Formats: sequence, structure tokens, C-alpha cells
Amino acid sequence: MSLNLIQLVQSVLTDGVVQQLAARLGLPPDATRKVLATTGPALVAGLMQKSATLDGARSLFATIHSPEVNGHIADQLPQLLGSTSSVSQLESVGRHLLERALDRRVDLVSDEVAAQTGVSAHATHAITGIVGATVFGVLKRHFLEGQSNVGQLPTLLGHQLPIIAPYLNDRLLAALGMGSGLGAFAGTVLSQLKAVSAHIDHPTPAATPMPEALASVQVPADAVEREERRSHAWLWWLLAVIAAVLAFLFLRGGHIEESDDQADARTSTTMAAAAQPASAPAVASATVATGAVAASSVEASAAAAVSTPAAAVAPTRDSQLTLATDAAGKPTLTATVGSEAEKTQLIDELTRRLGAYNFVQNITVDQNVKPADWLAHLDGLLPLMTLPGAEVKVAGTRIELSGSAADAKLGWLDKLKSLFGASYQIGSFDAAHAVADATENFRNAIKGRLTPDSTCAPADIVKVLNLQVINFASASARVPALAVEDLNLSARVLNACAHSGKAARLEVSGYSDNVGGAQANLQLSRKRAQAVRAYLVKAGVPAGSLIAHGYGDANPVTSNDTAGGRFTNRRIEFVAQQ
Repeated sequence: MSLNLIQLVQSVLTDGVVQQLAARLGLPPDATRKVLATTGPALVAGLMQKSATLDGARSLFATIHSPEVNGHIADQLPQLLGSTSSVSQLESVGRHLLERALDRRVDLVSDEVAAQTGVSAHATHAITGIVGATVFGVLKRHFLEGQSNVGQLPTLLGHQLPIIAPYLNDRLLAALGMGSGLGAFAGTVLSQLKAVSAHIDHPTPAATPMPEALASVQVPADAVEREERRSHAWLWWLLAVIAAVLAFLFLRGGHIEESDDQADARTSTTMAAAAQPASAPAVASATVATGAVAASSVEASAAAAVSTPAAAVAPTRDSQLTLATDAAGKPTLTATVGSEAEKTQLIDELTRRLGAYNFVQNITVDQNVKPADWLAHLDGLLPLMTLPGAEVKVAGTRIELSGSAADAKLGWLDKLKSLFGASYQIGSFDAAHAVADATENFRNAIKGRLTPDSTCAPADIVKVLNLQVINFASASARVPALAVEDLNLSARVLNACAHSGKAARLEVSGYSDNVGGAQANLQLSRKRAQAVRAYLVKAGVPAGSLIAHGYGDANPVTSNDTAGGRFTNRRIEFVAQQ
């Protein structure tokens, strides 16, 4: 039931939603993001404290499932922010839910957020209510889809501590009514949540013995005797019928070969015995014996199946680790490993070396991922995790450095080569080399599309066209000179198909990385897609076969945490259309 609640809320409060909310409140988007980043973890901490008692957990669970909570808010939030009145209503609902859950005025929290972010209290009050409504909405949907019970709520909230702790401080906790501070909260809340969850799942027996409680209830003896006799009678009838059916099915499908006459005779005998209540125990005993034989047969078959298992599918994908350290020296790690044991090992090592609240992690387990051999060399990467501006990507046995980690003066390239050995390929990201490699791959592949017998299947065409990299200059939508030759080759392929009456209808899709404002990225990606389409049309490709769209930083194909990842996400992508 593990869930990154903050990440889930952030996926709802997209850049587009933040822009929309900022416009409604008259705030710059960056200020809105700052309030969101402070408010979300604080509210989750308040919910954790609420669930640290048995009554509190039950009350919070009831609030989450109350009719006021919109379980579809993740899908409806852009529409809910469509007017000033709907924003006010959403804020009001969220604040009401928070005050019911936290047992205190939510203004105390939003006032502290205002003091720490420098944003007006009026705006922080509104954002706090909206974040509260969002948190309750995503929790309700998660619980309903998972058919979860109240005992799982404290466990789920307990998983949030490592995620929210870096964003908490004593003043925020004091506003939530936890005056003992962050250290005391972090040191006690997990054990309290665990105890509540365990009690709900395995309640402590009542102290008063049940016989004493029942001693005052007088039941006539003859009523008990009649009930017992009647109860046994129908029970034996039921057992007899079940025995007869099981025996019939077993004999019809068993491995013992016998004639149809013998089978019919045995079934008739069994059914006759079932008609006699007095002999029911004997029938039941016979059935149990028969069932034991059948069970033994099944167990033997199962054992045989286990002894000759099908060949397990070997993992095919490389383990991944992406590291990005911010200007303050706090790292964010995103990883995919092949087992829970590797995940635990990684988190334990990071906690031991960096401290539980000095890093942000998002580690997932995928059984199709190969063992993470780089875990054995984690000591060598740890110093980079505290180097401001460092970026590292590990994929299997390939390591790519960027940011300050690639600074030749610091010598990290040579250090890691010495540490990891010849079995690892270690280098620094270089955009020019990446473009050159992509160009070579594209030109080798497109030769097969320039032959007379090549097909014009759209899926085959876009597979080749998407090998090219059009590396626009920063903030520019002008087709770069280095991409002209590749685009001319693309136009030749598309024109050949059009001349043969098999023109491929394609969308030219533009994407950006996540650096900069969402609206600016959206506009830039659209202009770049339009520029590529215009170039292809100028080269003779039928204008009606191409459309252009920009999607900004949506649909990243890899993490934006490294220079190589951002380079990959800034792309022109061709998509086949009907």
C-alpha cells in the first residue's frame, strides 16, 4: 500500500494548473509553486499526527470518505479553477475538511506559510484550502480503488515521513499544534502510527470475560436441545448431499478405469446411502477418505509441476539511478531496481551516510530489471550526492556525468573510472557528440527507405524519422543548419511515398524539457514543430499530409534531472495519423 502522496498531489497540480491558479490569485507562478511546496508536506504532517491515535485514524478515514470529498478532483481540477466562484467554493470545502481533520483553525497553518514564503496571507489561505481538497480527493480515490480499510491509513501516512521531512520545520509543526518540534515528531510518529495500524488489524481482546457477560442470559434447556437436534439433522443431510456430489464427480473424472455400468452402480449406491440420515456419518467418513486420495493426487501433481518449472524469464532491462543535487547540496535520487532487497539496501545506505532527512528519493522495484551491480560501488558516488549542481545518470554499466560532476577541474571522471574499473563505461554528457551519434544512426537507417522496393507503411517510416535529432539553439525555433541534410533525406522518403500514391499522414510533435515556464515551453515547442513542418513542405512534402503540434514539457521520455535527460526530452517526434 506504499504511495508517494506528495508526488501524487504534484501530478494533479500540473504546471498548467499552477499557471491557472496563479492567474486567479494574481500571483507569479513561482510564488504559487513555493506556497504549494510548503503547504503540501505540512498538511500531510498534520494528517499523520491525526492518525497517530486510534480515534483520530478512524475519524480521518471517515472524513476522507465523506460526501464533501471529491474523489475525481484529479480529473476535474482544471475545470474547478475555471471561475472565481468555483475557486472560492473549492477553497471553502478544502478548509472545512482540513479543520475537521486537524481539529484546529487552518488559518494558523496558512499564516505561517505566508510568513515563510513572503506570499500574502489571503493567497496562502486560498492555496491551503485547494491543496487540502486535493489531498483528500486523491486519498479517497486511492482508498476506493484499492478497497482499503482504516487500518491501512496510518501505514500509508507513515510512508510519507521521509518524503515530507525535508520540507518541515519547527515553526510549521507548531502551527499544526506540535510544539515539540521536528525531531520529536519524526522520532515518535512512526511508532505511534504502526501501533494504531496493528491495533485496528488485530484488536486487543476485551478485558471482561465473555462467560461473565453471558451469565445473566437465561435460555430454556429444551430450546437448546431442540435447536441442537434440528441443527444436526440438516447438517448431516447437507454433508450427505455434498459427499454424494463429490463422489460422483470424482468417480466420473478419476484416474481409475471402470466400466460405465460399474460407475453407475457405485453412484447409485452412494446416492442411496445419502438418502439415509442415520448412515450419514459413515458416508461422510468415506468421502473424507476419498477426498484424501484426491488431495494426495493433486499434491503429487503439484509437486511434479514444481519439480519441473518452466524456465524463468531473465530480466532484460538495466537498473537505473539518476542523481541531481541542488544548489544547497541536497540530492534527489530516482532509481529503478530489480528487488525490494536492493531498494532497502540503497535506502539504508543513503540514510546511514547522509541522514534520513537529507535526501529525496523515488525508488521503484521492477522485476524485469537486472541486478544493480553499481550498488557495490555506492561509496564512490556518495561524495557527488553532496556536490551542489552535480548530475549523474547510471544505466546498467554506463555512467554519465553532467553539471558540476562533469567539471574537468574537479576530476570526477577519472576518479570514477578508477573506482568502477574497466567493466563500466564512464563519460560526460556532450550534446555535440550526442547529435553526431544520432545523425550516424539515422543516415544508416534511412538508406533502407530510399530503395525502390521500400514500403510506405507509416509505422515503419516514423520509426526511422524519429532517429534524427534536431538540436535547436536555446530559446530558438529556427531549424539548425546541422539538421538540414537529415530533413532533406526525410523529405525524399516522404515525397517518394506521396508520388506512389501512398502519402503518409504524420503529426510533427514538439516537446521541451522542464526548464523555464510551462507556457513559454509550450509556445516554443509549438513553434519548433511548425518550423520543421514548414521546412518539409518547402522541400516538396504535401502540406495536407503534415500537421504540427507543441506539447511543452509533457510526456518526457526520461528524467529531466540530468543534462542528457533534458537533451533527450527536447525533441521533435513524428507520429503516424489515420
